Amino acid sequence: MTISISEAIRAKALDLGFDVCGFADAQAPWDAGHHLQAFIDDGRHGSMDWMATTIDRRSHPQAMWPDAKSAVMLGVNYGPETDPMLALADRARGAISVYAHGEDYHEPIKKRLKTLAGWIAQSETCQVKVFVDTAPLMEKPLAQRAGLGWQGKHTNLVSRTYGSWLFLGVILTDLDLPGDTAAQDHCGACTRCIDVCPTNAFPAPYQLDARRCLAYLNNEHAGPFSPEFRAAMGNRIYGCDDCLAVCPWNKFASEAREARFPAREELRSPTLATLAGLTDPAFRALFSKSPVKRIGRDRFLRNVLYAIGNSGEPALMQAVQPNLSDASPLVRSAAVWAASRLLSPQDFAALGPGEERDPLVLEEWVAGAAPT
Repeated sequence: MTISISEAIRAKALDLGFDVCGFADAQAPWDAGHHLQAFIDDGRHGSMDWMATTIDRRSHPQAMWPDAKSAVMLGVNYGPETDPMLALADRARGAISVYAHGEDYHEPIKKRLKTLAGWIAQSETCQVKVFVDTAPLMEKPLAQRAGLGWQGKHTNLVSRTYGSWLFLGVILTDLDLPGDTAAQDHCGACTRCIDVCPTNAFPAPYQLDARRCLAYLNNEHAGPFSPEFRAAMGNRIYGCDDCLAVCPWNKFASEAREARFPAREELRSPTLATLAGLTDPAFRALFSKSPVKRIGRDRFLRNVLYAIGNSGEPALMQAVQPNLSDASPLVRSAAVWAASRLLSPQDFAALGPGEERDPLVLEEWVAGAAPT
């Protein structure tokens, strides 16, 4: 029996280790570009200026590649072994987003995408281009159009089979393939993802203000951030899974079968005291091949020190102390704030801002880091 091109591609994708494969029309008009423009016009992208500078290319798949006719949408399940919310209970340990517990997914998925794209190009004599969320292409609207899931009220993709846990990849091609039926929204009246957000980052269902999102603040934002958000951060030192983790559709999700993304034990819930002492070489070694490495040691220590400040553990002041004289103003600033939360007013005042301290530290002091 002869199978269709789409069926052959889907079978090959599953054989290569993708968990789901769908097809979308890359030519049809859509409103995703207008939504993105409104998001940027409102300033909700924060300091992610690259979103604004690439808005024209992000507006539609054919803006990325005018010859594109179809999108082959691929998903890889990365469902966690345990509920990520459990990691928030131990304030002396850091909570790292599930997707960063193992190797960076970009390279292994891109390699697999290239294999599939090469097979399609050779089999059908067509042109192909591959994307893994580092290019200005809006994967989630395409994934919904291809039937992989729908964008939930938290703006992330939700699958009836894999819940909130899918890595996405895209192959654009000039091959004209029939599109799959678009996924329907099954959020209903549920607002768990909105209600759980510790910083109220959702102005309304299906809308996100990145400037209030912890995943943006501790992953993308380069400088200090508001004490309001530091306190709400808890022990989330890289990313935030709250809105993903509480989705009821996760009850159907299975633990990731992807052998290339096993969680590294030392990254499940590392102690804050250990992380606070990381030098740059030690940081690079610990997070080798991890997406955490991308933010750099200083921003990571900023997050760790904020988390220590939220720990309620005065004994962790021993880990904070060396960072008060760190070479990085960002780290010193965060250390001052952590000290202000762990020490008594008298002991904190005894530290003194000191004339030798960096202006950024003094700014923290004057801005109200010291207890009142």
